[in-house]
Amino acid sequence: MKISKAVVKGSAKTFVPGILFFALLPSLGHAADAFSPDSEYMFGDWGGYRTDLKNQGVDFQVGYTAESAANLAGGYDKSTSMRYSDQWAFGVNLNLEKLLNWDDTEFQFTVTNRDGQDISGQKVSDPRTGMLSSTQEVYGRGQTWRLTQLWMRKGFFDHALDIKAGRVTVGEDFDNFDSKFQNLAFGSGQAGNWRGDHWYNWPVSQWGGRVRLNFTPEIFMQVGWYNQNENNYAAGDGFRMDFHPTVGNMVPVELGWQPKLGPDNLQGNYRIGGYYSSANDSVYSSWRNGGYTDTAHAYGGYILAQQQLTSQGGDPTRGLKLTLQGVMNDHKTAKIDNYQSVSLTWKGAFDARPDDEIGIGIARIHVNSSYSNQQRAENNFNGVNDYNSATYLPIQDGSEYDYEIYYNVQATKWLQIRPNLQYVAAPGAVSKVDDAFIGGISANVNF
Repeated sequence: MKISKAVVKGSAKTFVPGILFFALLPSLGHAADAFSPDSEYMFGDWGGYRTDLKNQGVDFQVGYTAESAANLAGGYDKSTSMRYSDQWAFGVNLNLEKLLNWDDTEFQFTVTNRDGQDISGQKVSDPRTGMLSSTQEVYGRGQTWRLTQLWMRKGFFDHALDIKAGRVTVGEDFDNFDSKFQNLAFGSGQAGNWRGDHWYNWPVSQWGGRVRLNFTPEIFMQVGWYNQNENNYAAGDGFRMDFHPTVGNMVPVELGWQPKLGPDNLQGNYRIGGYYSSANDSVYSSWRNGGYTDTAHAYGGYILAQQQLTSQGGDPTRGLKLTLQGVMNDHKTAKIDNYQSVSLTWKGAFDARPDDEIGIGIARIHVNSSYSNQQRAENNFNGVNDYNSATYLPIQDGSEYDYEIYYNVQATKWLQIRPNLQYVAAPGAVSKVDDAFIGGISANVNF
């Protein structure tokens, strides 16, 4: 495998601080169970002190995610290369019912840092357009430090009404579920992945909140409000706290059903929702002579259907789980007008490895034809029709398809390692780019 010096240098800049962090933290804990495979934390329970703090209402959270990918064949740049990206998350959750006797109240503070490089935009796809999805979902939104969470949540009327407000990310409440896929097209919050100029998923936060009504333990409805400010996702503005310049607000609404079905209490997660943004967006079909002549407000909808299908060995968390997702966006302002995916996971397939998991998925991401026509009009206006010209804007038309299969090894309670294989058909929905075969590996460490 050919790896450039620049890649090695960039990866070293990311990896060395991680090694130093790994080396220094044990001296802080002095815990006998540090590095124990049976401990929830890599550096142990700090001699029981960490559990005592959590029981009193203070829960410290330190996590590390690493994702690497190599283009093994095909794609825009066929020279085999590897890229590495990572994310640190440092947080604390305060149970204010335990600490201050405030009924059903909690506070969350999280700071994140993303670093490294991505292979999708430079090697797999044409750099002039980029991929629609990403082979390393932890990459993106600026490789920088961010204030990701600073919110308070309060329940009322025996948790029938639940309110959360502060610096929040939309995807932690709406269109939400857990996923171990490395490709962005299979994770949580897909509504935000295809309308990322308004719906900000982790790690980008904004001022906002949501009100949730729990009609029963299984059925709920929630509505949110999120300030629209482009500076929130700009690199270098990760701790910006003001509202200026506000361009509007986004309001999502969601109805959810989370049943436990059958005698085995198989968990389901069903959500249907929509969003509306009051910000003004350019209408692609109005592009004329170098600019847009009309604006409109963005809106869209989504559906999530996730169901545990089987149990295994008497454990309802083991067995097969099916996930179906779909997103629809307006045709005036959205680059991606529709998306669908289906994935299947099998946890505990082998009795000797009850916590390991196998996953396989396929996703389709479709480009709005109005956006494709706008690209053609821009090329004609500039008098450029040669794909190989540096000033040519490659036409993104039709769909990109993403496939992934992974095996998640639960090496210890605090370490997960996931080798995966991905296949990207029509990267960036550009017909001139060959399909790509990618090998990847990701890891999660809980300190």
